[in-house]
Formats: sequence, structure tokens, C-alpha cells
Amino acid sequence: MITGGRIDKVEASRKSDGPISGLSINIGLDNVTVKSTDISVEYTYTVIYAENVGELKISGAMFAKEDPSKAKEIEKSWKTDKKLPDDFAELVLNTINFTCGSNGTLVVRPVNLSPPMIPPKIEISKASSR
Repeated sequence: MITGGRIDKVEASRKSDGPISGLSINIGLDNVTVKSTDISVEYTYTVIYAENVGELKISGAMFAKEDPSKAKEIEKSWKTDKKLPDDFAELVLNTINFTCGSNGTLVVRPVNLSPPMIPPKIEISKASSR
């Protein structure tokens, strides 16, 4: 369960006056810390506006509380593979995406960039074996 979050750093820049022909959004998970049932996920959310027109970068952390067995699973998965269990990853990515997309809309306005569109809910699917 998500219990809170914070934004630590925000950067927006317009690099050229050209038209924006699209954007790409990347959510990077920088670190995961588990203390008992409390989980902290540090992240960097980056939007690159196509044709190198501009960039938005937001860094922060989100916090969650899980039952002890789930917290241990999250900690083990992060320590061994630098991944999160799929169900927890979906929750984390969607929370970060919504938080940064909505706050990013306000941040890019002064530099005349279009708002980062908040895409539909992120779902992690298992790769099919063929």
C-alpha cells in the first residue's frame, strides 16, 4: 500500500524553438530500501521531447508499507535482480507516473513545452513462451 511520497528535484528545459513531434517517458528506479515493513523507492522520471526540443526530469521517492512476507520478497528481488515483483512494480510505476505527469504539467508550462501526457495504467505482463 502506498503511504506517501516526495519530489526532491525538478528540471525543465527548452533546447530549441522547433516543433514538438512527440515525447518519450522513462521511469527509472534508482534504489529500493526495505526496513521491516516500510519500503522506500527512489526514482527518476524523464520526459524527452522529440527532435531534442526539450526535457523534463523529476527525481523523488515514494513510500509504501507491506506485510512482512511481501516486504522480504520485494527486498530479495531488488537485491538479486534490481527488479520488483510484478504486482508491486505496477503499483509503484503507476503512482510515479501519475504524480510526475500531473506535477510535470505545471513545471513545463514556463518553458513552453507541452504537458507530459499521462498514459493509461501500466500493466506488467508475463512474456508468453512460444
